[in-house]
Amino acid sequence: MPPFPDESVELLELVAGYQRKLLTAPPDALVRPEATESGLPPGDLALPEEGLGAAGAVTELSQRLLETAIRSAGPRFFHFVIGGVTPAALAADMLTSTADQNTGMWVSSPVGAHTEVLALRWLRELFGLPAEWSGVITSGATMANFVGLACARRWWAARHGVDVDVDGLSGLPRVPVLASGYLHSSAVKSLGMLGIGRSSVRFHRREDGSVDLAGMRADLASLGGAPAIISASAGEVNTGAFDPIPELADLAEEFGAWLHVDGAFGLFAAVSERTRHLVAGVERANSVGSDGHKWLNVAYDCGFAFVRQPELLGPVFTNTAAYLPGVDPERPNYGNLGPESSRRARAFAVWATLAAYGRSGYRRMVERHLDLAQRLAERVRREPCLELLADVPLNIVCFRYHPDDVADAELDALNSAIADAVITDGRVHFGSTLHRGMVAFRPAIVNWRTGPADIDLIVDVVLELGLVCGASFDESRDRGRSWQDDG
Repeated sequence: MPPFPDESVELLELVAGYQRKLLTAPPDALVRPEATESGLPPGDLALPEEGLGAAGAVTELSQRLLETAIRSAGPRFFHFVIGGVTPAALAADMLTSTADQNTGMWVSSPVGAHTEVLALRWLRELFGLPAEWSGVITSGATMANFVGLACARRWWAARHGVDVDVDGLSGLPRVPVLASGYLHSSAVKSLGMLGIGRSSVRFHRREDGSVDLAGMRADLASLGGAPAIISASAGEVNTGAFDPIPELADLAEEFGAWLHVDGAFGLFAAVSERTRHLVAGVERANSVGSDGHKWLNVAYDCGFAFVRQPELLGPVFTNTAAYLPGVDPERPNYGNLGPESSRRARAFAVWATLAAYGRSGYRRMVERHLDLAQRLAERVRREPCLELLADVPLNIVCFRYHPDDVADAELDALNSAIADAVITDGRVHFGSTLHRGMVAFRPAIVNWRTGPADIDLIVDVVLELGLVCGASFDESRDRGRSWQDDG
């Protein structure tokens, strides 16, 4: 007799009711509910001896999500470049959990592996990448960067006559990694995990963070023909700026370097004629990483890595044992082509959303977001108390609150206070960053449901909270003056 009663079918109806409530929240529902943290159970809650039952546990969790979950899948969440979930991707993701396929091996899920083959093929077509490239679906851009840089590490070590995945890095010189100031922290994290080292990066950047091509050229020339890795960014996180991929590809070809492109969200510039020039030359790279839970709008977690030389993936990631199947090019075992051996069937949601909306659907979504970003930038330009801090090439708008009556020395503290107030307020959600030494806001527009009213609310909330926070600063300043006078 099973240890638990099988209530699976009955629970589907229960869960569907809560899903409807989450999906049909009113437009003015707070992105960050007031009970976000106060409604959480105590951290020292003990494991129950006798359970609540499946219905009881699911009901409690569902209610907790309704009351405390940040609406990061909604149209007014603009932090961390988090996309929403298209209807097709959501439904497919629910089926993914129900079918519970392990796509590490073809034999354990032919439908999962075959769907990944198709999904990766369609993604290459969407991004304009060569058909002969290999690829693998990952948990996100961090692991996509890891895959690309792991292949770069193998290539680099082979140039020194070493099979690094068998013998390790011991005895080899330090791996030179060259980058601009746009390098993302996930690439640095990947370098650390790979044993290359976080401090191995040699930055060639101008004051604004953009690449110093002359400095990078001189550095490559100084290596005397030794191999190196160049890491390029397609979409910097504060402004959406791009490294010049064609020029970096020229350097890579001239000096025999590996070119990796981190296109976590910026790779989607390829979808529109209006922005395709930003990723021109990406097909000349050796490896490319991107995210699915950003602009593709599939549920967490999802990313994808593409590699020019398919033969590199297997030696890096193959997992061998007597009970595991061997290599079959016609039936790929994706657990041998990426970091995870046990793998959720993320390809189902990727395939479903691409099949549902096609190239034209994603083009419309990207171009809608491009228009909305320009709308936000124009509103910022028109407001005397706001300052646009960078051009808007894609979908991120970097700006700050800058009234004339606030001294420059106080602007960072004021904008930090506004950012905290925005999150606490809950009507929209975005945080602060540091851009060229200034505290700034960087809302990113990637959710398929976001519309003009959501964009206008960003400016309205910042202006409103700017007055409130500014008044608090004035009161603190007056109290300070009074204290000095009394002294």
